[in-house]
Amino acid sequence: MTLQGKRRVAIAAAALAMISVAGCAPSKPKGGRRAPAAASDVAVAAQKTYVAPGDLDEYYMFSSGGHSGQVFVYGLPSMRHLGTIPVFTPYPGTGYGYDDDTRKMLGAYTWGDAHHPALSETKGDYDGRWLFINDMNGRVARIDLRDFKTKQILGPIPNVSGNHGSSFVTPNTEYAMMSSRFSVPIPLGTYAPIEKYATDYKGVVVGVKIDPKSGEMSLGWEIVTPPFDWDLGDAGKGVSDGWMFFTCYNSERGTGKLEVTASQRDRDYIAAVDWRLAEKSIAEGKGKMIGGVRVLDPREVPGLIYLMPCGKSPHGVDVSPDGKWIIGSGKLQGVTTAFNFEKVQTAIRNKDFIGDEDGIPVLKYESIKDAEVPVGLGPLHTQFGPDGFAYTSLFVDSAIAKWKLGTWEVVDKIPVSYSVGHLAAAEGDTVSPDGKYVVSLNKLSHGRHLSLGPSQPESSQLIDITEEKMKLLYDAFTEPEPHYAQIIKADKVKPIEVYPKEENKHPLATWDVKEAGPKREGDRVVVRTVVVRSTITPTSVEVNQGDTVTFAITNIEQTTDELHGFGLLGYDRNLVVDPGETKTVTIKADKPGVFPYYCTNFCSALHQEMQGYLIVKPRAGGDEKGRKHGEEHD
Repeated sequence: MTLQGKRRVAIAAAALAMISVAGCAPSKPKGGRRAPAAASDVAVAAQKTYVAPGDLDEYYMFSSGGHSGQVFVYGLPSMRHLGTIPVFTPYPGTGYGYDDDTRKMLGAYTWGDAHHPALSETKGDYDGRWLFINDMNGRVARIDLRDFKTKQILGPIPNVSGNHGSSFVTPNTEYAMMSSRFSVPIPLGTYAPIEKYATDYKGVVVGVKIDPKSGEMSLGWEIVTPPFDWDLGDAGKGVSDGWMFFTCYNSERGTGKLEVTASQRDRDYIAAVDWRLAEKSIAEGKGKMIGGVRVLDPREVPGLIYLMPCGKSPHGVDVSPDGKWIIGSGKLQGVTTAFNFEKVQTAIRNKDFIGDEDGIPVLKYESIKDAEVPVGLGPLHTQFGPDGFAYTSLFVDSAIAKWKLGTWEVVDKIPVSYSVGHLAAAEGDTVSPDGKYVVSLNKLSHGRHLSLGPSQPESSQLIDITEEKMKLLYDAFTEPEPHYAQIIKADKVKPIEVYPKEENKHPLATWDVKEAGPKREGDRVVVRTVVVRSTITPTSVEVNQGDTVTFAITNIEQTTDELHGFGLLGYDRNLVVDPGETKTVTIKADKPGVFPYYCTNFCSALHQEMQGYLIVKPRAGGDEKGRKHGEEHD
């Protein structure tokens, strides 16, 4: 037995012993709390989730941060929060959004609403290279898993209003998906009264092209659609590779109180998009220029998109590991539908249509479905395990159902706390799911933690799926608001811990303290700055009021975990520079006086001594004015 295994057995035994001493569980909860679980259940859960000090988790889980605009990283099975990757929102903890490059990348936005992370894939399996994440502000970002940092934010994309149906990727990461949640007149900024919603407002679905070597994103193609509210999606794989699938609600084209006006029909749609045809059509110059980009109209490109009727108000669509089945669930129904991709293709060939929406053919529901699976109330999303099992979240039932692809039998159901939205399975979006764990990403937590007042944490629950019956192992609580997550085997990710010196090509990188110091060109001053235990060089810089000052800061450490910070008081700047990294921060020295700068990231016993001064000399005759400015600032 391994050392980690021995440790887990020991902790399980300890848990069992503690419960035995406590005696039998009371028959009724006291003080509003639940009765303790059976001793054997607690012991098993303790053994399966315990990761001893110094040991490592088996999986990474990347969870969206919702309106925090970030990505949260957890280890499984411990459910420990390992870190936060800032993406769409400034994050002082790492100085993200304060240095020149990340400030530029964020643009005019100080917030983002990030919902759906997507790991890069090769042949349908996660490859550990990149993580993509959407933002409702019409953007998508790429995180490099070599250093767990955001490297690109693309957008806002023209014509997209509310990028919710993103950022699901194709099996070889050719594209990330994108769609508009809110239909509006296009191009953005066009006026049309709400009374003309059904005719003058438009939806858009988008393919974001990804460079296979660098991961660099660019706009691939756009398709204009009827004014539906596009929701989530998934890319085909295996037999359905080459297609993308998007769900929508409000096929009624209603306005106002949508819970009424968008609930008139029995069904909404899943859109099946032939992305290779979209790619080919754009290359041939087809489409109309709208908002500065070329947009395809399905009426002018036959075969581009088809509509599959689905249960009312679907929130997700998920493709089985072999690509054979497209699983769609209506939030207002008690079943999830398995559509057969081969039947979809047959219906398209036979033109088995029941009508069209603005020229987009609508396939006959009975011709393309294989089964309606009675999973329970409020089905939302489906993830997959090995051996043909599927797992569907049930928002109304507050449960997860386990069922079998092909036989359509529901074999188990487990309650969760509370109101599950998405769920994530270990490698559950790939062609080869691992099948060890499912994480229930709940919208509410209902008192399963110490109270934090009115603002309660979100609940994520780890569930064991290795046996016939699912078992709850662990409750974890997260920052608001996780929507979706993906889980990857840890050994697929190969992060560095130091930026090698030879890879630093920054033109202002400075590796020798003798070369550090300011250089003036007119009213611009560039300060080559070196940080290393336990000095910031230069230790003082004098400039003139009105100068533009750039600090180019190089951390010349080549030792793991020797990060250094640079906080500049009075000028709202703070950043963290990793070992071997160079960052720049630029200010307008418009306030005269003396402004300390210091290392904000603890680095050594003499960390406190790691400081310096920016001295801003007032303009001639401006002493009194400068003094008053300083007093007002203080």
